[in-house]
Amino acid sequence: MELSLKPDLDDAVARWRAFWNREIIKRPAVVVTAPREGVAQVPGPRYPTRPDDDFDKVLDQAEASLACRYFAGEAMPRYEPCFGPDQLAAFVGARLDYSPDSSGTSWSVPFVESWDQALPLRLGGHAWERMLEFCRKAGQRARGKWVVCTLDMHSNFDWLVAIREPARLCMDLLDAPELVHRAMANVRQLYREVYNAVYEAAGMAALGTSCWLPYWCDGRFCATQCDFSCLLSPDQFNEFVLPALTEECEFLDHSVYHYDGKTCLQHFDAITGIKALDGIQWTPTAGGPPMIEWLPLLQRFQATGKHVFVTCTPDELKAVYHRELKPNLVLYNVTGCKSEREADELLLWLERHT
Repeated sequence: MELSLKPDLDDAVARWRAFWNREIIKRPAVVVTAPREGVAQVPGPRYPTRPDDDFDKVLDQAEASLACRYFAGEAMPRYEPCFGPDQLAAFVGARLDYSPDSSGTSWSVPFVESWDQALPLRLGGHAWERMLEFCRKAGQRARGKWVVCTLDMHSNFDWLVAIREPARLCMDLLDAPELVHRAMANVRQLYREVYNAVYEAAGMAALGTSCWLPYWCDGRFCATQCDFSCLLSPDQFNEFVLPALTEECEFLDHSVYHYDGKTCLQHFDAITGIKALDGIQWTPTAGGPPMIEWLPLLQRFQATGKHVFVTCTPDELKAVYHRELKPNLVLYNVTGCKSEREADELLLWLERHT
């Protein structure tokens, strides 16, 4: 396997394989990028892509942006085809709305009035066919140069929330739990169908997988999550969500959980108890303490055997995180390096101090 934008690919692959085995090669795993020297910086394409966008132009912009970056450590050149966080809802019939005032996201319009009438959900329609075309084009363009990411999969209960008004879905938990179980069984099956179809369309078997988080593995990888868990009791979470999350992690070769805020911490034991789950990407609650103040929680996650994903600056890594976190159970996503030399010096510093 070769990537023209990653000349040290063999070394990075060896370190990624060590990382997934909870081992290190001289230093912890680090994803760090910097501007490529002597090259003008080019922004990436608009996010998210719309289903009717010209995918060739989108990929031209993505490739131009990747070509001006230096990928150091375990950083992989990668691009994620995406119609927005609720794209899975669009694949089963929901309309996606985009706003020029909020260009960084999209919204699904819930359409389920009756579960009896809506089930079974099936993949199809314009957005789904266009996504498969997007992935096919991305896979063809990426060969020998960069990695196509799998989709942002807001699956399991979040998928249901995107197609049924949240308040009505909450009432369903009380009034018709058997219908919620049927709906969950349906989307759990569709999760595999979506993943496998995209994996094949983009030819991911040749270059491994990544996702919206900057991980990489030889096989099937994805971030898992359930943002709506903040509104579910532990009993509801364990009954409706935990089996789906466990199934997703067991289907994937490697996985990380996008843990979104302190209101979800009531499910700490359930989530960290998923044996097939590799790690945690902790996201501090908006408006709350910054990541560096959550160090005790990161250490709690590591104590369960899960790795943690930490976004930080070089100074934060050196002064705090590298002193306090287990090096074999962390992936550092380092931001703020202004040059290739600065990125390389950080990696050398870690080798000397590990």
